[in-house]
Amino acid sequence: MPEPDSGVALAEVVARLRRAMRRAARNADPATTLSVAQLELLSCLAENPGARPSRLAQLLKLAPNTVTTMANGLQAKDLLTRTSGNDDRRTVALELTGAGRDAVRRWQATNTAIVETAVANLHPAWQHLLTAALPALRELVGSIDDLAEAPRAGR
Repeated sequence: MPEPDSGVALAEVVARLRRAMRRAARNADPATTLSVAQLELLSCLAENPGARPSRLAQLLKLAPNTVTTMANGLQAKDLLTRTSGNDDRRTVALELTGAGRDAVRRWQATNTAIVETAVANLHPAWQHLLTAALPALRELVGSIDDLAEAPRAGR
């Protein structure tokens, strides 16, 4: 049984980790002109090639017009393209360009280097505990994803 305040503590650590990762990524790659939101959209598209903007909005929990606006900007930067949907020419599917795939790879490599460097600075016992916790953290991500996909009350 979890400790009474463990949910609060874990939520705070996750929030602080996200902020720390964003700051460290900006510090590691100050030349990037893309926002975290744009990089997250590109990453989501890399995981869901050919997704429609409405699907990306659903996955990212963003308003559809926000995704459309970001997609317009990313298309102007030649990071993604729009194509007509397979079954219905009125629908739009999004695809990463080579430059878009490169941006995602750079973002992932930056984040990986940050985590690897930070973990290497920890005591070996903490390194071991973090490694041992990976399966539980993956399960937690899946559980949170399930909550994000669940219909909201009152709908």
